Amino acid sequence: MQSSLDTPPSTEPEGLGLSPAGRRGRLGAVVVILALLLAGTVWGDDDAFPFGPFRMYSTRNDPNTPVISTRAVGLTAAGEEVRLSGGQVGLRRAEFEGQINRLREHPELLGLIADAYAESNPAAPELVTVQMVHRKFELADGKPTGDYTDTVVVEFDLEDGTSEDGAS
Repeated sequence: MQSSLDTPPSTEPEGLGLSPAGRRGRLGAVVVILALLLAGTVWGDDDAFPFGPFRMYSTRNDPNTPVISTRAVGLTAAGEEVRLSGGQVGLRRAEFEGQINRLREHPELLGLIADAYAESNPAAPELVTVQMVHRKFELADGKPTGDYTDTVVVEFDLEDGTSEDGAS
């Protein structure tokens, strides 16, 4: 006769099994999530993330398509161009580019950039105009050719408070 002391204890934990309804529920959730991922991959866009792809990572541009860089510049009365980005005004390029539509609707906001520049550079020449400029760099086989064109998208005259909306 063998006693319970002679048999080694089981190392496997006793688990609670899923009921058939629980299995169906989990399987249904997995199917729904996979369907959303598939639909997002095929028809989705950045706004559908995480069920849609980030286009910046999932696509590529034609290597001969120009690259556009947006920048803010100030013009002095002498016509000198002053770069208004980064440390000059405390606004990063991505932050500035994220406000393009807002600046088109309210060009007077470019005056705030000029004010920030004047505060941090009191000895600098006074600005008379602030512009938002798209610089289009030409590429050949994905490499810069050295050619570029500038297009003034929005211009704000600091002296009389008027603005011009350029075509881009």
